[in-house]
Amino acid sequence: MPDAPLLTLSIPGLPPPRRGKVREVFDLGDRLLFVATDRISAFDCVMPNGIPRKGEILTRLSHHWFDLTGSWLPNHRLDAEGAPLPAVLEPFAAQLRGRSMIVKKAKPLAIECVVRGYLAGSGWKEYRKSGTVCGIALPAGLQESSELPAPIFTPATKAETGHDENISFEQAAALVGHEIAVQVRDLSLKLYAFARDYARQRGIIIADTKFEFGIHDGRLILIDEVLTPDSSRFWPADQYAAGRSQASYDKQFVRDYLETLTWDKTPPAPALPEDVVMKTQAKYLEAFQRLTGRRL
Repeated sequence: MPDAPLLTLSIPGLPPPRRGKVREVFDLGDRLLFVATDRISAFDCVMPNGIPRKGEILTRLSHHWFDLTGSWLPNHRLDAEGAPLPAVLEPFAAQLRGRSMIVKKAKPLAIECVVRGYLAGSGWKEYRKSGTVCGIALPAGLQESSELPAPIFTPATKAETGHDENISFEQAAALVGHEIAVQVRDLSLKLYAFARDYARQRGIIIADTKFEFGIHDGRLILIDEVLTPDSSRFWPADQYAAGRSQASYDKQFVRDYLETLTWDKTPPAPALPEDVVMKTQAKYLEAFQRLTGRRL
């Protein structure tokens, strides 16, 4: 392979990172260092091998959206893409370049802010059973991958392990407070609508996505990654047709491969074959190029 994936990272002199499925989060004292590795997860399991440059794609794409929306939606980013690293991190520039972001310390809200514009995934499964998505009644007669009459806000709990669970708006309000729940619902829908229109002009349908918000200095801000192939369902617009599942630019390709195996979706996860790795990387790179107009 032309690139070796970065799967883990330690930085001498800093406390061990808080490790998520994809990110390493280092505490710099008054701020945080987010590093997106090349790990990839599916069915809540991290694969033993990664997707080369995936972390760079996620980080640079998040920078792109922060650039586009920062004037009207505050976010956690402290330095723009390409800004010099602090002196303590300079010795690790090769590992961090393109895949790291220095951010404000915010208190994350206890919910995921999911917006769905199309009927797919767990939403489609629920609709087939009950005509609802996350308890929200939808018109009869919709098909798999149908565009919804209007985007819907479907919050979820955050799970450290296992699946996030869909919850009602009222349950979300009980967790974060009614005023905050209204604010994040409205901001999530506004951000989705902006991104949906922007992406559609560039040949990508954003079927659904999830955002995270936090509180910093008493103010609500957008945090974590935003509108990436890891946090969103991206479909090529020129191949879209309701009534079936869609080709995608996200990790659905990996899920589809894993569904062909006899693996029971519990750890340890199987290694991905090289052709699946390279095709997944190509999908992520194409999504980045279409959305930003830049090649990596």
